[in-house]
Amino acid sequence: MFEFPNFRKGTEIVANAIADSEAFSIAGAATLWQQSTCSAFADKISYISTGGGAFLEFVEGKVLPAVAMLEERAKK
Repeated sequence: MFEFPNFRKGTEIVANAIADSEAFSIAGAATLWQQSTCSAFADKISYISTGGGAFLEFVEGKVLPAVAMLEERAKK
């Protein structure tokens, strides 16, 4: 949604609400526009990922093949 101009204002409102919250906050910022938006709030967001789709899959609890491989090799 963030990439469509029609949704930009809503995204900024949500970003402001997150930045103003005392809660632990996580933001995914894969695109340049997202990164520039997040950088404006970087000091107020607990964690910002530039991982894009992989970040979303991690948050969803999906297995990330490269991470799974590293975990397997670490057991040896």
